[in-house]
Amino acid sequence: MEDAETTTEKNSEDTSENASTFNLTKKSEKANVWPNPVLSSARSAFDRFLSRSETTEKATEKLPPIAGGGGRKVKKKHRDPRTIERANLLNVSKLIIKELIDSSMAHGRMLDDDHEPLQQFFVVLEHVLRHGLRPKKSILRDRRDFWCVLELVEKFAPEAADITSTVRDMPHLKTPLGKARAWLRLAAMQKCLADYFKLLIEKREMVLTDFYEPGAFLMEDEGTVIAGLLVGLNVIDCNLGIKDEDLDQPMGVIDFSLYLKDTRLADTDQDSESAAMQEKMQTILDQKNYLEELNRHLNTTVANLQQKLEMCNTTNALMKEDLAIAKNTILELEDEKLSAESQRDTILHVHKHHIEESKKDIDVERQTYLQSRAGLDDMYAEVKKKLDEETHLRLDIEKELELQIGMKQEIEMALQLLEKDIHEKQDSIIGLRKQLEDVKNINLQMYDKLETCDTSLRHKTEMVSKLEEKTNNLVSVLKDMEKKMKQIESEKNAAIETSRKLGQNLADRDAKKTALETDLRIEREWRGNLQKNLEQEKTKTSQLQKELHHYQNLETDHENLQRQFKELQKQCDDHEKTLAELGSHLSESKLRVEDMRELQMANKEASWASDKDVTSCKQCEKQFSVARRKHHCRNCGEIFCNECSDNKMPHPSSSKPVRVCDTCQQILLQRYSASGN
Repeated sequence: MEDAETTTEKNSEDTSENASTFNLTKKSEKANVWPNPVLSSARSAFDRFLSRSETTEKATEKLPPIAGGGGRKVKKKHRDPRTIERANLLNVSKLIIKELIDSSMAHGRMLDDDHEPLQQFFVVLEHVLRHGLRPKKSILRDRRDFWCVLELVEKFAPEAADITSTVRDMPHLKTPLGKARAWLRLAAMQKCLADYFKLLIEKREMVLTDFYEPGAFLMEDEGTVIAGLLVGLNVIDCNLGIKDEDLDQPMGVIDFSLYLKDTRLADTDQDSESAAMQEKMQTILDQKNYLEELNRHLNTTVANLQQKLEMCNTTNALMKEDLAIAKNTILELEDEKLSAESQRDTILHVHKHHIEESKKDIDVERQTYLQSRAGLDDMYAEVKKKLDEETHLRLDIEKELELQIGMKQEIEMALQLLEKDIHEKQDSIIGLRKQLEDVKNINLQMYDKLETCDTSLRHKTEMVSKLEEKTNNLVSVLKDMEKKMKQIESEKNAAIETSRKLGQNLADRDAKKTALETDLRIEREWRGNLQKNLEQEKTKTSQLQKELHHYQNLETDHENLQRQFKELQKQCDDHEKTLAELGSHLSESKLRVEDMRELQMANKEASWASDKDVTSCKQCEKQFSVARRKHHCRNCGEIFCNECSDNKMPHPSSSKPVRVCDTCQQILLQRYSASGN
């Protein structure tokens, strides 16, 4: 393990020198890449660290080789290995955090377990927390666990108590390293990792001095820098599976191949380089990558072997401890046995003493037996009763001991039976969960079938309503035409009567032709006009007859449509009967489908609000800042402050309770109370 650590330190020295030169030359570019919400304390500490590193760490330059001899090197100044390690860890952590933010902006804000930069981030964070940690003395070797440091966070931050309690209750986490890894992942998903680190840095004189040596990463200014850099990760959403992942693995190795990039090759002009130099550089880089890969593989194998050896040593130590405990229990039982025997001897001695005293009394009283025989008989009876009572007490004590031993054995058997019952109940719970999943799938299939039936019924009802509207319109048009026909007939009868009256007037006025010629001309003109009107009325009547014929055709079409409507009604009745039968068989599934539909509608209506567009809380309308952070409601998708969204409710999108706003909490409570959940 020590060889692996020395090799990783050498690799980290090379990467730190390259990273430091890259940082000094590319300050302006880096200022635009990092996110804005970085604490001022972290910036001041980082400036102090840069000023100190510039004075302590100066790059060594090699002199050109002398002709005829080897190369002459400049003497390096003595450098503290702790400062080198801190600088290397800080540079690697800056690179990995930058890579995480870039990848999250490129691929989306949600990162999973398979994301390689996220895995490397947790490995680097473990190295940071383990740097300068005081070893705990055990039976075989010294252990370095930082789980006890993370447990102390809940004393200063009450929201961390949920994380620590859940990590303690996880049965598959057996080692302190696995519990610490689970705690870090839960804090990253909670977006409070930077806050917890800030608390540890602020309280390091109270908390960290007992666990870390002087010169450790968290005890120096680099700790405040890393706490400030972690603030940029609050914009990233992590989806990490803790139960399915083996977190009790040995300590991981930092993969430096992701960051070993020669920037000088990108700055030089490609036209000036020759093909031979490119081939040499390519071969050198290939050899370097091969050696690094081989070194990393060897380090991992050595670490795994050492972990196995440590596990074997720990198991042997545990077995030895168990043997020592068993021996101690045997010695305690022997001591108890000896004490019981001594008590028995004392009781027998007391009994013998009492018997001797009684015998002496009997011998003394035997002399006075003739005088007081009755008193001696009474005394003898009392002594005999005392002996019988003491013997009964001794027998009762032995029986109680036997009963206690039997009760102990029965309790052990009951504990074993309880463990078996617990395992059987867990298996039954797993089977019930599988059955629930099958029922959910069946309900989804039935829900799809019901949706198809509903769409077909809606389409048919729409067609029937359209046909009814058309028939109603046709009936209204027919009624209007009948009214018009009646009016035309009345006008025709009036015209006939007027013509008859005019004929009579003409017969009367023929005798008066000479006197009334002017009147006759006027009457002729009137007659011509009436004839024209009659012709127009005849044309109108012909048009009305055509319309009547057309309306008769429409009536036949209406009858056909009514027949089709009756057939469709029969089909609808048949479908309703089948649906009623299905509803009688699947009433419970319909209720569940309706609940799922409401949940789906609520999820469809909810839209995830973007962080850039929102600057104030939707409920209290307070402006967001570094102290007042943004929180998404997992039900409606809107952004609220911590006070307006400090609620957790169960939601179909997650297996655990999620954060919701106050209004969504009331809606979900009403829904769950109505559904009986």
